[in-house]
Amino acid sequence: MITLKEMITPKELKQFVKFPFSLYKNEPKWVPPIVADELDSMDPAKNPVFKNAEARYFLAFAKAENGKQEAVGRICAIINHIEINKQKKPKMRFGWFDVIDDIEVTKALLSKVSEIGEENNLEFMEGPVGFSNMEKAGLLIEGFEYLNTMITWYNYPYYKDHFEQLGFEKAAEWVEYKIQIDPPEKQNPKVKKFADIIAKRYELSPLEFKTSADVKPYVDEMFGLLNKTYNTLSTFVPIQQYQIDHYKEKYIKYIHPDFIKCVQDKEGKLVAFAITMPSFNEALKKANGSLFPFGFYHLLKAKKKNDTAAFYLIGIDPEYQNKGVTAVIFQKMQELFNSRGITQVETNPELEENKAIQQLWKNYEHKLHKRRRTYRKDL
Repeated sequence: MITLKEMITPKELKQFVKFPFSLYKNEPKWVPPIVADELDSMDPAKNPVFKNAEARYFLAFAKAENGKQEAVGRICAIINHIEINKQKKPKMRFGWFDVIDDIEVTKALLSKVSEIGEENNLEFMEGPVGFSNMEKAGLLIEGFEYLNTMITWYNYPYYKDHFEQLGFEKAAEWVEYKIQIDPPEKQNPKVKKFADIIAKRYELSPLEFKTSADVKPYVDEMFGLLNKTYNTLSTFVPIQQYQIDHYKEKYIKYIHPDFIKCVQDKEGKLVAFAITMPSFNEALKKANGSLFPFGFYHLLKAKKKNDTAAFYLIGIDPEYQNKGVTAVIFQKMQELFNSRGITQVETNPELEENKAIQQLWKNYEHKLHKRRRTYRKDL
């Protein structure tokens, strides 16, 4: 018999967060999150997203062979009021979904989300997604042989089968790429020449940052560009100012200024930016969910010496997307990667219909190596 328990207390929420550590303990491609960061993200006192969202967390339990109740699945039921009230999308979100290979457990967890959605007069449910568009999203459906990144979930192949057997349909799909970064001697000189021509034609100039303090004055403008870049996509929920302020204070200080590249026009207006980071996949595996006693060491080592980087955020003013401006910012990224010995980059998930972003990789050797998908069902 499967029973569900809502996890409310700090001890229970920690149990909720720790469930995947037992589920994936023998899975070499699973990259664990930092437990403390997960708990902070679920704390309304620390995460401002809860000014316009609410969430409930559930663990599923079943009797083990020894007669004791053991956790067999988890799910988070989410309501984003901006999405519902301002965008008029009557969606019941769900995320943080993990489960053993038992479709009855999946059915019980999804039924609980459906029940909450009906109680709130919502019309459909979709997931896995986060509280907003700034969290992880999408069920992995291809690319199980690769490590997940710090901004994506990993899951077993049977998750997809469970959803489809229960009548869920594809809602949105994302693609991820691996990009090869050639050394200077192998690069096509026409690429740099083209970037120089575009910069001169539109009177564009790169912004260089030496410290995190130099970056902060531009963060609001960066997120404004994100809103402009993605606001026509079906899954997009505008990023609120309080979220921007939160990310500015919590995350910018951890990103080396060299990895933040911006391009401005002759009037000083930001027209493009990209934020990358050294890949922390292997370091997070070694940290195994904790920064103490050695997690910090592994992350610091990965930050200083790494041949792989990960794209985190990229924004291009729609007015410039078809004018070759991306060549300017990519030339600066290329110089950064070469100077730091980075030979490959992994993109964050991009909606499959977002052809403008996917065109960014056309001048590089690249491979589509992962797909992920959200599933929906009418309530």
